[in-house]
Amino acid sequence: MSKPKVAVLLGGRSKEREISLVTGEEIYKALLQKNYPAFKIDLDENIVENLKKESPDVVFIALHGRCGEDGTVQGMLELLGIPYTGSGILASALGINKIVTKRIFKAEEIPTAGFRALTLRSFRAGKQEIIKDLLTDPGLPLVVKPANEGSTIGMSIIGEAEGLSEAIEMAFEYDKEVLVEQFIEGTEITVGVLGNEDPQSLPTLEIVYDSEMYDYETKYTKGMSNHIIPARIPEEHRKRAREMAIRIHEVLGCRGFSRADFIVSVDGTPYALEVNTIPGMTPLSLFPDSARAAGIEFPELVVKIVELALEERRPEQKP
Repeated sequence: MSKPKVAVLLGGRSKEREISLVTGEEIYKALLQKNYPAFKIDLDENIVENLKKESPDVVFIALHGRCGEDGTVQGMLELLGIPYTGSGILASALGINKIVTKRIFKAEEIPTAGFRALTLRSFRAGKQEIIKDLLTDPGLPLVVKPANEGSTIGMSIIGEAEGLSEAIEMAFEYDKEVLVEQFIEGTEITVGVLGNEDPQSLPTLEIVYDSEMYDYETKYTKGMSNHIIPARIPEEHRKRAREMAIRIHEVLGCRGFSRADFIVSVDGTPYALEVNTIPGMTPLSLFPDSARAAGIEFPELVVKIVELALEERRPEQKP
């Protein structure tokens, strides 16, 4: 039986374009290694015409951030009737918005840090009062981040009142919504999930770094961070984090693969930070390392994700 033709959709227009290009290249090479007929295609204004011309059997979405991880590309592929990897429109849209996901965590009683959601209009109208309130609830230290950006773009950790206003202003340069949440001291871990109807968690991965936070430069510069598998926390806490990652995957309606990030506090509680519906697949990325620890090498992981996409063909995509 011939292997499906795979279009690796990469690049795009988000602030994570360069990372997407690296992710896409790694996926493309893995597919060729496994003898899949594959080609790369950049997300631009000609994307529909180019996809129709090439007629792929499935699209591997290797995009990060807006116009790729937020449901827009997924909607386009639904209209074209082309199967694609990862989550659908709704889960993608929910997952990229950190404020919405935090509200879902709270509604589903998934432990998460206390937070406040700010809009640009409300902040401009009552800046001083909002700053005063934030210093009381959630209270310092605080983490400030744009609601719809990935890779910690526009994120700050604030330990003193003087820096809070400036951090919020910087976050608003990237988005009209900003999340301000309680900073929790603890062990930073991530848990990958793989599957559709019966998702399975990958081993817990602890992230260790010397910089103030796991920011863009730290993530994507070799030698600036280390991954420890399994995370150096008690097994019962690792088990709870894995269960929570699967629950998050299912509650948001994720498909194929996802990655949930946590801070495990000193009392052992994993606090959910966010979910990534298209985890990075670069040589320094977290998800492939976790899969490797589970005995799944990178080429096999890529093939598995493609198989899950074809298994998940929606009714309107079936012949």
